Amino acid sequence: MTSNEPVTGDEPIALAAALASFDALWSPRIVTRVNDYDVRVAKVEGEHLWHAHDDTDEFFLVLDGELSIALREPAGERTVRLPKGSVFTVPRGVEHRPYAPGGASILLLEPTGTSTVGDRHDPVPAHVDATTGHALEL
Repeated sequence: MTSNEPVTGDEPIALAAALASFDALWSPRIVTRVNDYDVRVAKVEGEHLWHAHDDTDEFFLVLDGELSIALREPAGERTVRLPKGSVFTVPRGVEHRPYAPGGASILLLEPTGTSTVGDRHDPVPAHVDATTGHALEL
């Protein structure tokens, strides 16, 4: 199935097949939509960048590997580690930087149109795709 639009739920999507359909890191694919939210999958390795989403929380589910998220909170900086099968929600407005030294596959839930680099961010490095998500092509 090839499409310029995200999958809409007409057929089941195997997440393993979705992840196998692309190689780009930090470049999420939209696997489906739920109301006004995108369900995205991404392969990640190394560091993302410090950024914040001013108007929305960001939900992470680790499908494979381990993801860490550094957070700048009012009480100071801390890091949460998410092994495979773990979930975490970064609250709106909190600066954060995901990283995965050994690589990981993740699922994200965000409002449609949310930028991967947030509303406020450090300079975007070449290995990070500043996007609102790409259509999944199976």
